[in-house]
Amino acid sequence: MKSFLPIAGSISAALILLSPLCIAQAAEIKVLGALGMKAAIEDVVLQFERATGHKLTVTFLPLGAMVKLVQGGETADVVIIPQQGIEDFAKDGKVIAGSIGVLASSGMVVAVRKGAPKPDISSPEAFKRALLAARSITYGRGAGSEHFETVLDRLGIANDVKSKIVRGQPGDTGVRVAKGDAEIGVTFLPVLIPVAGIEIVGPLPGDLQHAQTFSSAIMVASKQPVISKEFIDFFRTPEAANALKAYGMEPGRAP
Repeated sequence: MKSFLPIAGSISAALILLSPLCIAQAAEIKVLGALGMKAAIEDVVLQFERATGHKLTVTFLPLGAMVKLVQGGETADVVIIPQQGIEDFAKDGKVIAGSIGVLASSGMVVAVRKGAPKPDISSPEAFKRALLAARSITYGRGAGSEHFETVLDRLGIANDVKSKIVRGQPGDTGVRVAKGDAEIGVTFLPVLIPVAGIEIVGPLPGDLQHAQTFSSAIMVASKQPVISKEFIDFFRTPEAANALKAYGMEPGRAP
């Protein structure tokens, strides 16, 4: 037994010396994520954590709320946001300009409750008739909301459908449709794919469509810029690309 004690002591000492090294290898990364990419980002985050051992904390916000938060002094390691927001952050010196890269893009679609008749949206004129015939309409509060309001103006029916509009919280367009609170929902495809109880009718027709580009960047105040770059680069892997496609997004290009 006596001969074993020195060995055991040596092993314990070695473990004590090694444990800080192991802890140092795992980093904690803070991410500000676009609400429109929530499901896809969560999938990629899980893959990255399993592959690297790093821990990521993600706060999801619509574009306006994220801009307000960052302008108010909030910091993180990585920000994932619609392209126009990234460009503004770069001008304001909030992100490292050379780290900006396109992650993915997606278009806006129309959804109805599962089992409900699907309206004809094959053309702008058909979509106009569908909106006029609908009892209620809902759309997101994120980056696509302004575009849909522009669509209503272009179709000349903004005032006609005003009383039919049902608004809720950011990101719950599909949920409102599934519950029957709104007959037609319009928002980005990635927001709707994870929602049960709805069916996608199709994309906004013709030139009414709006493709949203989502980009990433490392924030100037990042405490983990190297690991942050690893996370952004991970979006270029086949596994991450498959996750993006599964949520209706087209993977972007490396910067």
